[in-house]
Parts: sequence; structure tokens; C-alpha cells
Amino acid sequence: MNIGNMDLILYNISKKELDLIEKSNVNINRFGLSITRKEAKEIIISKNETLKKYKRIEFSYGLTEKIIYIFSDSEYIDRNNYIDTIKDLVDIFYNFKNETEDKLTDDELLNFMREQFDDVCYGDLGYLRDTCLERFSKAVRDESLDYIYSQGKNIYENLSEEQRWDKDLYQSVIKELFWE
Repeated sequence: MNIGNMDLILYNISKKELDLIEKSNVNINRFGLSITRKEAKEIIISKNETLKKYKRIEFSYGLTEKIIYIFSDSEYIDRNNYIDTIKDLVDIFYNFKNETEDKLTDDELLNFMREQFDDVCYGDLGYLRDTCLERFSKAVRDESLDYIYSQGKNIYENLSEEQRWDKDLYQSVIKELFWE
């Protein structure tokens, strides 16, 4: 396959992905979010730069749209940070596909990312990348974690080194202090 054919394949993939991202507005509008055609192109350009950075090749499309859908209902995403957050999440995803040596399915990694983004990182992408996913990928590489049957869900507590506060206990104390 010569370079011209490869460029044509990548162009067709990008065009289909652009259409998918634009169609995702049907699902994300209910969360007060939308993506313009210009923003969709921006996301695809960023994704292609990420693929080059991590030396990855993709011959399919739809992953970016899947990330958009999975994260669109997070309370930590709003119209002001949406496009940049999606671009960062795509970058984080491909980085950790490499870091986990492709031992995870896309869904396992995305499930883990979403769960940590909301429940541990509270929307902090740096903490997601530098702490949660670093620990997770090390455990996957070392095969010290049984992530296969969990589909990437409910496993971070096995990796966490921090003492977490109990959300239910916190809410009950607040209730006692202010409503009784």
C-alpha cells in the first residue's frame, strides 16, 4: 500500500468520524452540550495528533464518539470545558492503551476512566492520568489485578493508596448539623 492509498483511507475514516461526532449531538443535547462541525474537526485533528504522538494507527472509527457519549453526562463536564475535556480524554485513552500494552479492551479502559473521573478524581484530568491510570496500568502490566471479569469497574480501591472519606458518613453528619 503506498502513501496515497493510506492517506485516502485515513481521510475516509476522518470523514465518517466527523459525521458520527456531529450525530452525537442527538444524545448529548439533553445534557446541555453540543458539538459544532468546527469543534468536531478540532477533536479529530487532536485525535490524529495523539495517534502520531503515541505511534498508534487506527483503521476504524467510532472511538471518539464513544468517549463523547460515555462522558457527556458527567457532572464535571459543562459547555465551557467540554471540547478540551474530550480532546484530553482521547489523549489519555490512547496513552493508556499503550501503557497497558493493549491488554485491555476499549470498553474496559473506558469504564475504568469514567468511573475514576467521576468517583475518585472529581473531574481532575491530571489526577486521572497521573495517579489512577498510572496505578491501574502498572497493575495490568504486572498482572497483579483481575480486571477481566470486572470490565474495568469497581477495582480502583484495590489500587488506591489514599485514605478516602466516606461520602454517606459525610452526608449524614451534614444532615445532623444543619437539619436537626
